Amino acid sequence: MRITTSKKFDKKIKKQPTKIHQEFKKRIEIFIEDINNPILNVHKLSGGNLKGLWSFNISGDVRVIFDRSQKDIIILIDIGSHSDLYS
Repeated sequence: MRITTSKKFDKKIKKQPTKIHQEFKKRIEIFIEDINNPILNVHKLSGGNLKGLWSFNISGDVRVIFDRSQKDIIILIDIGSHSDLYS
């Protein structure tokens, strides 16, 4: 599995606080090792323009939205708080 990022994700990750950067590094390692690890709470999204995309938890309220529709490639689309991403 190869992981790549969108321009939107790259922009938004830079704006995240240091604590979120640290948590992201920990969670992405878990994600690479076991995408179904319960700590990540990976789930498919179903509403509006996010339909067909997936999400995993970074910390209490911070999520990463990703696309896994391509074989062997995961595209990290967006990162932010629940209210930022889903409103």
